[in-house]
Amino acid sequence: MKLSSLPGGLAVAALSALSFGTSGALVKPLLEAGWSPAAAVTVRALTAGLVLLPLAVVALRGRWAALWLARWRVLGMGVVGVACTQLAYFAAISTIPVSTALLIEFLAPLILVGVAWAVSKRMPRPAVFLGSALAVGGLVLVIGPGAIQAVDPIGLTFAFLAAIGCAAYFFIAARPDRDLPPVALAAFGLIVGGVILGVLGATGLLSFTATFGDLPLFGALAPWWVPVVLLVLVSTAIAYATGITAAGVLGSRLASFVGLLEVVFASLFAWLLLGEQLTPLQLLGGLLILGGIAAVRSERAEALPPEEPPQHDVAIVASGEATAAASAH
Repeated sequence: MKLSSLPGGLAVAALSALSFGTSGALVKPLLEAGWSPAAAVTVRALTAGLVLLPLAVVALRGRWAALWLARWRVLGMGVVGVACTQLAYFAAISTIPVSTALLIEFLAPLILVGVAWAVSKRMPRPAVFLGSALAVGGLVLVIGPGAIQAVDPIGLTFAFLAAIGCAAYFFIAARPDRDLPPVALAAFGLIVGGVILGVLGATGLLSFTATFGDLPLFGALAPWWVPVVLLVLVSTAIAYATGITAAGVLGSRLASFVGLLEVVFASLFAWLLLGEQLTPLQLLGGLLILGGIAAVRSERAEALPPEEPPQHDVAIVASGEATAAASAH
């Protein structure tokens, strides 16, 4: 299976969602042990970027000019896709329920659909509307119907900013660039985001605390660095590298819909590792999300000639989606 194929891109996108989905089960013991969210995210991003750095250098093969030419893309990934999105999300959950913030943040696929509609002046096909309805309905069921409630307007604002940042992440990752390898964008984007968060923590603008004792993990006591290592390698390095690769193949819209599987995988890991039980409604929600992804995928298959790679879809709407990315700054 070629990576440039639609099935290959879907498989890599699912792997990215699976990897991102482990973060909640790994971060929760750290937060309960006294780590601040800013400290956990900074260590996660900066260390993962350093882990990917040797792979990025090998992939570049001395073509540093490509990195310089893509400097604004790398900066956008670090500032918007990593730092701003995380900060907005944590600001949101400080005043509104986590489930509500997640529900709003994962409306990013609808933002991309709306921007493409506004710019192209062409109404999306019925399959896109069907996929959007199924995905949002499934998302509500997975997170919990109780997420829909009256909440603090400031928290809602930050949650919507996180959704815009999430949409910008998929847009930046999906922009066609033959010279900059996906692993290089992931590595340098994470490093930029980690440095920014670290500076904000060092200046006192963000709470920055960490503990270094044993903590409960998977039903036993483990050193603090065990969840950190897993968080860095699996939930961040692999997640971002595969996510950026998949977005380049699938385009921002379809990749963002597949990204909704992160919520499903997060629920599964919380059940397997933290003992948080899954309900029949959550299982039904997962099936609805899969149905939404299938609907959007079928629309892409009809819209593109067989000989055209999915990458061309990104070029068609890139100028329009750039507006969404710019609005996230």
